[in-house]
Amino acid sequence: MSVYQPRDQLTVRHERAILVSVALPERPWVGDDPLEELQGLAETAGAVVVGRLLQKRQRIDPATYIGQGKVEELAELCRRLDADVVIFDNDLSPAQTRNLETALQVKVLDRSELILDIFATRARTVEARLQVELAQLEYSLPRLKNMWRHLSRIRGGIGLRGPGETQLEEDRRLVAQRIRDLRRRLQQIEARKQRTVAARQNEYTVSLVGYTNAGKSTLMNALTGAGVYVEDRLFSTLDTRTRQWWIPNFGRVLLSDTVGFIRDLPHHLVASFRATLEEARQARLLLHVVDASNPLAEEQIQAVQRVLRELHCDNKPTILVLNKIDRIADRSELVWLMRHHPNAVAVSAATSEGLSDLQEAVRQVFLSEYADAEIECDVGDGGLLAFLASHGKILHQRFENGRARMHCQIPALLLAQIARRGAQVRRLTTASSEW
Repeated sequence: MSVYQPRDQLTVRHERAILVSVALPERPWVGDDPLEELQGLAETAGAVVVGRLLQKRQRIDPATYIGQGKVEELAELCRRLDADVVIFDNDLSPAQTRNLETALQVKVLDRSELILDIFATRARTVEARLQVELAQLEYSLPRLKNMWRHLSRIRGGIGLRGPGETQLEEDRRLVAQRIRDLRRRLQQIEARKQRTVAARQNEYTVSLVGYTNAGKSTLMNALTGAGVYVEDRLFSTLDTRTRQWWIPNFGRVLLSDTVGFIRDLPHHLVASFRATLEEARQARLLLHVVDASNPLAEEQIQAVQRVLRELHCDNKPTILVLNKIDRIADRSELVWLMRHHPNAVAVSAATSEGLSDLQEAVRQVFLSEYADAEIECDVGDGGLLAFLASHGKILHQRFENGRARMHCQIPALLLAQIARRGAQVRRLTTASSEW
């Protein structure tokens, strides 16, 4: 019995790669170098880039994506540069991949397949590995026929199927069963993650989101001293980490670092990483970290916002953090970004410049959620009195007839919890205050 192993098909480590990008009316090139990001992805996967090919088309070729003339040019380029793999900055259909591999006689990968490969090499925890494997299998299932094309000439009629067809059906069943098993395990992980996140509903939770390599992990280290792994490469963080962040004149906040986003992030990855992204979905505030030194900063902001919409996080309170300002040679570029995003905070996680401004911005967001309330409870309820003192600010208090009446400033989300503890709670306004 054969067991299908997608990693053997996906890896591009230590291979000589030629990069290809096709501009279409609905998908134009971004930036001065259309292949800059793809080259970064290929090098992150371990490939050595030896050649490039660009083409503009009004519509894709159904058989090979690029035109026949470009296929011949690419085949000659592969032979001349001794390439092992051709990587497209576009998403190819299974048939297009098969036809291109036949014409080029080298392995052909598309953008989604390359990103999946990087995620597979970077996954460290059991959860991340399961998520990546699920995304890979869902991507590869419709492409299994291509894996067995070397047996395609062996045919059989009813009751006499050839071994290639038998093997293909067997592998499809194995992959489909593995997908079901992975989904079931990830559903259990997601349910556990939701319970963990829900247990923090009375905490101030902040989640770092942003384009890959925007400096989220470096910023987390600067704010919390967490000492999390930092590397100047794409997708160095795949697993969520949560650390305590103490904000002056406010208190404790739980800060979470999440996986970075990217333009045209494969849908399978977004779906598979729902458990990892639960921190961002449930956070009370998002810090959208942007590499302000990147010439494509504005395009990256838009790409992250598209992913946030897919996660239904686009209406969540968000502070735009323009990071890496120490790398900006021409400060007029920063002025332009600030003009287009007037509520953004400019920082450098590497030099700590602007971090106090960021702390104050977060503090103001959370302080706006405070409510004035009159809380009455038994004077012997020491637990509640201690809770009020640690989570809010007691402005005035009176003790009479065994009861304590306090005028507090306290997070509005805690009022229902205080009422459940047996206290009498009344929201105050300037007009209704008796203090």
